[in-house]
Amino acid sequence: MPSPRAFLQDIARGAMRDRGFEPEFPPAALAQVTHLAPAAQPRDGLRDLRGLPWCSIDNDDSRDLDQLSVAQPRAGGGVTILVAIADVDALVKRDSPVDQHASRNTTTIYTGAQIFPMLPERLSTDLTSLNENEDRAAVVIEFAVAGDGSIGASDVYQAVVRNRAKLAYPSVGAWLEGQGPMPPGIPDVPGLDDNLRKQDAAAQALKERRHEHGALTLMTIEARPVFDDGALRDLAEQQRSRATELIEDFMIAANGVVARFLAAKGFSSVRRIVRIPEKWPRIVDLAGQAGYRLPDDPDAVALEAWLVRRRAEDPRHFPDLSLSVIKLLGRGEYVIERPGGNATGHFGLAVQDYTHATAPNRRFADLVTQRIVKAALARHAAAYTDDELAAIASRCTEREAAAEKVERLVHKAAAAMLLSSRIGERFDAIVTGASDKGTWVRIRRPPVEGRLERGYEGLGVGDKVRVRLLHTDPPRGFIDFARV
Repeated sequence: MPSPRAFLQDIARGAMRDRGFEPEFPPAALAQVTHLAPAAQPRDGLRDLRGLPWCSIDNDDSRDLDQLSVAQPRAGGGVTILVAIADVDALVKRDSPVDQHASRNTTTIYTGAQIFPMLPERLSTDLTSLNENEDRAAVVIEFAVAGDGSIGASDVYQAVVRNRAKLAYPSVGAWLEGQGPMPPGIPDVPGLDDNLRKQDAAAQALKERRHEHGALTLMTIEARPVFDDGALRDLAEQQRSRATELIEDFMIAANGVVARFLAAKGFSSVRRIVRIPEKWPRIVDLAGQAGYRLPDDPDAVALEAWLVRRRAEDPRHFPDLSLSVIKLLGRGEYVIERPGGNATGHFGLAVQDYTHATAPNRRFADLVTQRIVKAALARHAAAYTDDELAAIASRCTEREAAAEKVERLVHKAAAAMLLSSRIGERFDAIVTGASDKGTWVRIRRPPVEGRLERGYEGLGVGDKVRVRLLHTDPPRGFIDFARV
């Protein structure tokens, strides 16, 4: 009998194959990386920024480090933020075996039981990862942040950087919030503590300004399996903090800078968009149930005002409301944006110009964008034709949706294993999906979704119900409930 971890890994591989993914790297891709060396030596055209107090902040167990950040004070006030992005293109050339595999899968898949990287680990966790105390080539995105959170002058260029401290979200977040000690590694880098506080202040200003313009305050519950010697013990919730917000807000700003940079250079790009929600009337109904009136036409600023109010009034159930709103907003997608086009924008982030450029180790769209950026910097012809970009955008959108299904299946299989001994128990739940295909609910502890097999009539997304666990089927990730 395989261990729970091995059991879930088998489910993950099977689910990937069923959805057209390649869980293993082909021999040609593995052979390609055998003799590679880091592309990090200073050369003509690359700035040497290794002396700055760069640091990375990521999950505790992350080994594929895509970005570093640092702050520099500005003479007239505010700061300049520099975000260094791993130069993956320096070692992964277009149409090489590694690139071909990446173009098929398009994303790293995080299943909880196992990570299936887009790039071979010798690249993503070593040669193209911005590892601590290693010189690495990078694309640097620089932008000025004023005290009011507005973004001023910006620039994009290539450089050599050196990660001075590999830090993690939980410990940095607790420290920034005054709830924990200074994390190890920060005292070893002169000035890094002050620099991180400057970064935090700039990120908070960026966030506040975006939310004033309608960026949505949303807080979902994310959980991943916890194993002990291969045995599944729990599904642990991942907590948000000032550290996660710091990186998120810097990445949003950096991706906007890159989008505008490419537009100014006359290059087509792949944009990340969330359209104006078609299910806005259902969002209006949700607000009405709470005694709040939203406009009949989609209005991000009004929606954000209601979300902020509900978070203050009922913080315990705010993740449930957030999940309902996210479901009703609709999926994000990749599209091509041609020079002079009218960008659709990202409704949830309240930004008009937005690409994906900050995670080239993990997402193919970001690697493609990096190649376009480097072509623009070198004043070369476009790295891809418009037809190629349109096809890549469509492929990445479809593969992202498929990857989420794989990750969700493994998560539900783990949840079904945990719940298999609790048949007949009752739980408070919220409706997370309601369509002709069925009605789904999510219970709070453990935070898992299941199908409502009985009593679903008349329910809509966001409704709260009391349910009883009927049945679990771990191999298929089935969790079935009945309405009480």
